[in-house]
Amino acid sequence: MSVKDREVLLEVKGLKKYFEVGKKQVLKAVDNVSFEIYKGETLGLVGESGCGKSTTGRTIIRLYGATEGEVNYEGENVHGKKSRKDLKKFNRKMQMIFQDPYASLNPRMTVKDIIAEGIDIHGLAKNDKERDARVYELLETVGLNKDHANRYPHEFSGGQRQRIGIARALAVDPDFIIADEPISALDVSIQAQVVNLMMKLQKERGLTYLFIAHDLSMVKHISDRVGVMYLGSMVELTGSDMLYEEPLHPYTQALLSAIPVPDPEVERSRERIILEGDVPSPINPPSGCRFRTRCPHAMDVCAAVEPKWLEAREGHWVACHLYDEEAMKQN
Repeated sequence: MSVKDREVLLEVKGLKKYFEVGKKQVLKAVDNVSFEIYKGETLGLVGESGCGKSTTGRTIIRLYGATEGEVNYEGENVHGKKSRKDLKKFNRKMQMIFQDPYASLNPRMTVKDIIAEGIDIHGLAKNDKERDARVYELLETVGLNKDHANRYPHEFSGGQRQRIGIARALAVDPDFIIADEPISALDVSIQAQVVNLMMKLQKERGLTYLFIAHDLSMVKHISDRVGVMYLGSMVELTGSDMLYEEPLHPYTQALLSAIPVPDPEVERSRERIILEGDVPSPINPPSGCRFRTRCPHAMDVCAAVEPKWLEAREGHWVACHLYDEEAMKQN
């Protein structure tokens, strides 16, 4: 099925999230980001630390209010003025799995109460017996058992805690889950188990994911499409295979060249793109293209004009003057 024929579940249009820091200073954490997520797919979101990936996810789910722009879920603006009843209905459809399985679980609550919190809020169980049965079922779904229900978070390993976090997210039967670096705090052997669990749950429950991560190999494994962010802006978005085989943006090319290859001979002979300089401050980003201060292909037009978000090839979006004929004429 063509990307254009698929049903859009979530549409992000010109999303901005700014934070005031110090006197009259503004940190542009997310600046004019636009993309769509289709029903039943996994969209991976990657980039260096501090590029705005997690802030984008948290703004989509309303943990942060948007400074500007729209987040339309099933055609309805998430950040429009809503009644408490509407927000409750929306919160049931969209859930989040957090990065830190240590900090995201209340240490004073038992696992049963942590998982059942959403069930209680949305009135999804008629009585305590039904509530407990739902919790036990969820624990088994994520690879734990009902004996774990009366324990506290500190009694579990990191991988087990993240499974509890996944069970909590599933408790209200959501359609869409934002996974904010759900494996970065886990051992490598456990990471694959958690990702495989998420893929299994997606298949069984028809879930849609926004998978935020910096592990590019894992993102390729789980994602249908991948978006690349740099300094608060989206620079490239396309199908997973297309991005890894033929990246268009110079930043994406540099990112992918850093992925180790498990073949010593290939690893020694391949060319790695080393970017010069440090990531600029999001408080004072460069004019024009934000990547131009580190880009090996930077031109005069890059400093003067912000690149357009354009479809360079079918289903392959990029923000770079190299693929804009009008910009190249100005140069």
